[in-house]
Amino acid sequence: MDNATLITFIVYLVGMLVIGVISYRLTSNLSDYVLGGRSLGPGVAALSAGASDMSSWLLLGLPGYAYAAGMDSIWLSVGLIVGAYLNWKFVASRLRSYTEVANDSITVPDFFENRFKDRSRVLRIVSALVILIFFTFYVSSGLVGGALLFEETFNLSYTTALWVGAIVIISYTFLGGFLAVSWTDFFQGLLMFLALVVIPIVAISKIGGINETLDAVRSIDPSYLSATDSVTFLGAVSLLAWGLGYFGQPHIITRFMAIRSTEEVPKARFYGMSWMVISMIGATVVGLAGIAYFAADPLIVGDVDNSEKVFIYFADLLFNPWVSGVLLAAILSAIMSTIDSQLLVSSSALAEDFYKALIRKNASDKELVWVGRIGVIVIALIAIGLAYQGNQEGGASVLELVSYAWAGFGAAFGSVIVFSLYWKRMTGLGALAGIITGAVTVVVWKQLTVNGIIVFDLYEIVPGFILSSIMIVVFSLIGNEPKKGIVEEFDEAIENDTESK
Repeated sequence: MDNATLITFIVYLVGMLVIGVISYRLTSNLSDYVLGGRSLGPGVAALSAGASDMSSWLLLGLPGYAYAAGMDSIWLSVGLIVGAYLNWKFVASRLRSYTEVANDSITVPDFFENRFKDRSRVLRIVSALVILIFFTFYVSSGLVGGALLFEETFNLSYTTALWVGAIVIISYTFLGGFLAVSWTDFFQGLLMFLALVVIPIVAISKIGGINETLDAVRSIDPSYLSATDSVTFLGAVSLLAWGLGYFGQPHIITRFMAIRSTEEVPKARFYGMSWMVISMIGATVVGLAGIAYFAADPLIVGDVDNSEKVFIYFADLLFNPWVSGVLLAAILSAIMSTIDSQLLVSSSALAEDFYKALIRKNASDKELVWVGRIGVIVIALIAIGLAYQGNQEGGASVLELVSYAWAGFGAAFGSVIVFSLYWKRMTGLGALAGIITGAVTVVVWKQLTVNGIIVFDLYEIVPGFILSSIMIVVFSLIGNEPKKGIVEEFDEAIENDTESK
């Protein structure tokens, strides 16, 4: 373990804890803890949304995919970029407006219940359950990514790596809630951006330049530079369909709910999309450069998932220990920025959507904040236990774990969010049918594909999103029309949405 790299990591981790302590002093009620009092500026909202979105897969999964598959990976990037832009353009401002109109909703399940005036609480409880189930896989992916980082960098055991990362993340999320998560994500997003700009440039210069890099890749296998050579039609559809997932990711759309005002959304969209496009290009170039740089010693020989270490190897080999420590801290940033958001959304589901809704309807804000904080610890401990599976033989890769959770949220919530913001005739029954259908379809389709029953390989978000949309329309139309109060709130949300004017 290099002392310079270790010191860099320690300084970084202490900085994240300091932000947590400062945010603790600014957190006085559940709205502050869960949504930061709707006080985020455009820059913090944009970069915290991007950092919490991208996770360790941006620095591990995507470069590894590009290293193993070449330009085939571009379909995934294009799908995500288009999906993210549409999410910022059509969901961000409208959701910010609607959640405030709908009884100042502070969580996704809270919004569903208030949007459709669901007095039975079934809609809230079902959506909260979906959040807890699929975030299990998402948090697990981050912890697996952390294990890869610490094993390669410090020769730590998998167990030690899990606990070191988990303790820091739990600490600042426990203390500062949404403000701590958003501000740490902002700085983590900047660090990730820096790493994905610096490493590709240095790697290509070491190889001899862009033309030399491309020639080296081409000499190994020309198909690496073709985006259509080995991708089937269904394969391209599956990769592009990742973009559908954006509409339903709770840890991303809560950033939209927390922006200061709808007028801030266009500026936030510009910051967020610029960060995303440059970062994803950088991640892809890291993988392509790795094909050329490691040609004599391929990372994927005997272990395809080992390709996800290409970023780590570059950071370790190309830079002195101090710079390497900063770049490797970017991976930790990516991991932490997603896990903290997921822990916060999950704990808010426990506090607001289970504890307050079912156990203590008159619970004070202080009590709910502490329930949320305890929830962070409990959920994190469960996630740590589940993450041990990533160290077992045949454990899923970072990208595989992320893809499953991404599909679950995209299919369960994506279509419901879009319809609820743009279709006045939608009902609570339609929303419930859409959530259940989307979630169940993803689980069933995944199992059928794994067991070879479905002969064609189509990403489970595609059938999930389509069937969820159909069920929303069918069950909304067969029931009674929305009541007057629901229609009036819908019209008010549109009126307050500056993007639609």
